[in-house]
Amino acid sequence: MIRRGSMLYVCATPIGNLEDITLRVLRILQEVDLIAAEDTRQTRKLLSHYQISQQLVSFHKFNEHEKAEQILEMLRQGKKIALVSDAGTPGISDPGADLIAKVIAAGLPLTVLPGANACITAVIQSGLLTGPFYFHGFLPRRQSQIAEVLARLKLLACPLVFYEAPHRIIACLEALKAHLGDRRCSVSRELTKKFEETKRGMLSELIAFFKDNAPRGEFVIVVEGAEEAFESEEITEERIQACLREQLAQGLSTKDAVKTAAKILGVRKNEVYQQALELEKIED
Repeated sequence: MIRRGSMLYVCATPIGNLEDITLRVLRILQEVDLIAAEDTRQTRKLLSHYQISQQLVSFHKFNEHEKAEQILEMLRQGKKIALVSDAGTPGISDPGADLIAKVIAAGLPLTVLPGANACITAVIQSGLLTGPFYFHGFLPRRQSQIAEVLARLKLLACPLVFYEAPHRIIACLEALKAHLGDRRCSVSRELTKKFEETKRGMLSELIAFFKDNAPRGEFVIVVEGAEEAFESEEITEERIQACLREQLAQGLSTKDAVKTAAKILGVRKNEVYQQALELEKIED
């Protein structure tokens, strides 16, 4: 049985500048019974700035499953709970999506309180937006997975948006150039903060810039879409071999190259493996 009055409030918090928070979010943070925060230390700074005293519980990717059950039980008891991440809206490249799905499945009430968003801010600031755009978030770590993702996105004729950490920004830009070609790009960092900066140029130019200037802060990358939608091509033996060469050039093993090429082209692995054997004969 669900007691009346319960509610999960999914609250957007500032992405840098503490003034970028709505009056509604501030009111809800004062009124709820509990705040579930990605990092309680970060959230305490925000609450302290607005002189809000509130009970906090940690809710991050390492305890999300365990804490989700506790939050569900509290909602069944009629509690009001606010869910916040360190910056932006929970569920967008941050913990929260799984909890939201469970709340819905359990028939419990929730509402989303909108606010600052790094993706939207960077896309508008990029100058590349003319219509729709595609938000991906963080690329995977493994080269084979990156190849799979970018092979699908390469065909989209709209801007592509990625998040990246400073220690991986150069590798990320190099991967984008390798798989998408040298396109126009916008890279924003420290959005809404004192040292906010956006660099625009070709991917090759931005790679050179960050190699000469140590990257700092969290980044949002906006890459120009394909000039026009590609028509589907016939999957020939030559095309399979060309795709295999691309994957092998990225440093993948033959096994991983076969697996990745099969996913990219949408063909069976044994068909790709046969072409890998043919490649070995040619190169021998």
